[in-house]
Amino acid sequence: MRYYVIAGEASGDLHGGNLISALNKKDQQADIRCWGGDKMEAAGAKLVKHYRDLAFMGFVEVLANLHTILRNIDFCKKDILAYKPDVLVLIDYPGFNLRIAEWAKKQGLKVVYYISPQVWAWKANRVKKIKRDVDKMLVILPFEVDYYKEKWHYDVTYVGHPLTEVIEHEQHNVPVQQLSEKPVIALLPGSRKQEIQVKLPIMLEMVEQFPDYQFVVAQAPSQPDSLYRSLIGDKDVLIANNQTYNLLKQARAALVTSGTATLETALFGVPEVVCYKGNAISFWLATKLVDVKYISLVNLIMDKEVIKELIQDEFNTKHLHIELHKILENETYIENLRQDYAQLWNKLGKYNTSELAAEEIVTLLHN
Repeated sequence: MRYYVIAGEASGDLHGGNLISALNKKDQQADIRCWGGDKMEAAGAKLVKHYRDLAFMGFVEVLANLHTILRNIDFCKKDILAYKPDVLVLIDYPGFNLRIAEWAKKQGLKVVYYISPQVWAWKANRVKKIKRDVDKMLVILPFEVDYYKEKWHYDVTYVGHPLTEVIEHEQHNVPVQQLSEKPVIALLPGSRKQEIQVKLPIMLEMVEQFPDYQFVVAQAPSQPDSLYRSLIGDKDVLIANNQTYNLLKQARAALVTSGTATLETALFGVPEVVCYKGNAISFWLATKLVDVKYISLVNLIMDKEVIKELIQDEFNTKHLHIELHKILENETYIENLRQDYAQLWNKLGKYNTSELAAEEIVTLLHN
């Protein structure tokens, strides 16, 4: 069978790579073409376009790059038609992928969506398009099943969260490579250049204030050393290239930008502070459109504030120092956090997510 898989971000590349590996096991004759990254290519897919050329965040940034986005969509449609896949597999990345889904359905293609758009947070009306254009929705957050069923009368399939299988394997099978003799504080400023340039300088203000710790920045695979070094300057800060999980396994605490990394950090059991600051206009628009109490996946899944979120103006040197000191020194807070992290694992459950997702896709093809 021929599979066309589209992911547009680093997290989608990670989960897409594992899905492609599982598809190759399920279907010995699988021929897979993809938009994604190095992990999807390494898993055996033919990489058409890298996510580093696709990732634009925020309303203003999307508008500024609208011509490029539309050109990418047009190229994608032509490439799909030329390839003639048996199924189109879309991974998250809704602004792009939902447009492709609508077009693909009109072409008579089978469409699977793996990792639902966050319709429960904003743009809920997207569900109408999903019901119309998507043959099978595979969700990874437990509350999404009830959301789709109760509010929209749409049956979706929960396959577990792919991070649980990835992190469990990492914890049990991959040895730690020590980064420093000093206790480590991890800095995860994101994967896009624009967010790194905004968030990392504020995180780096903590270096002189916590001299007994070694600060280590997780380098995004799509970004060059020079970007980080220009921001770090002469500070005593290490850069961990392609070692985010190795870093988290030995981190005493972490400062993490919002997104998948907040959940990864929690599943590794690392106390963290969520740090977010975006374009002022984009953030203002988001406050008018987004209907959620939290921005981090950890808090959303647990439906309470487990980890502190410093958002926009609150993400400053003063507040960051207070919260970092708390997760390093306040034993009561740290113990409560450990208990919440254990409940988080229980809520997500333990699934062979990639295999289950691949099985759902292959089954759809044979129906």
